[in-house]
Amino acid sequence: MTSATTNSLKQLRKDGYLYAIVEHWNPHAGIRQDLYGFIDILAIKEGEILGVQTTSKKCFSDHVQKIIKHKNFIAVKKSGIRIILHGWEKEAVGKRLLWKCKEKIF
Repeated sequence: MTSATTNSLKQLRKDGYLYAIVEHWNPHAGIRQDLYGFIDILAIKEGEILGVQTTSKKCFSDHVQKIIKHKNFIAVKKSGIRIILHGWEKEAVGKRLLWKCKEKIF
């Protein structure tokens, strides 16, 4: 099974970004923690910094709310970091199932 993060990394690589996973496991709290509370991947290319939250398409609307309601959302936007949500699902294309990405730019 391919993870949403893996799919986003492949897409970012294809689009020419240099990236780093900035989400990590906090063993003391027993939770995964995102950069600024909602960024899984930080990606850069000339003149652009991108913060990516990645999930399944099924959880897409929940993650929209997670991002826009987070206390750090406005500060991150004002910093110039472009915030994007990737929502992944498999879609039938002919007889094949291919990963498709729904994207929301904040």
